[in-house]
Amino acid sequence: MGMSEVSIRELRNHGGEVVDRVASGEHVTVTRRGKRVAELRPVRSAALPIAELMRRRAHLPLVNPAELRSDLDAVIDASL
Repeated sequence: MGMSEVSIRELRNHGGEVVDRVASGEHVTVTRRGKRVAELRPVRSAALPIAELMRRRAHLPLVNPAELRSDLDAVIDASL
């Protein structure tokens, strides 16, 4: 997502909408009298513990690399 600007007044009057935009990935610069004074950006989600990642991986299907390559070759134009 890109970065946009909002004035302090706009932030005050439409704060919920601005925060929704930030929550969806947009970076927003807050201005006061045309000067940049702050940036709002999404909070990075916390990394998952290794035990949780291993638990999730255990439920993934096995992948045959040769079959995967064949499937990709069938749908991707190699001349690109």
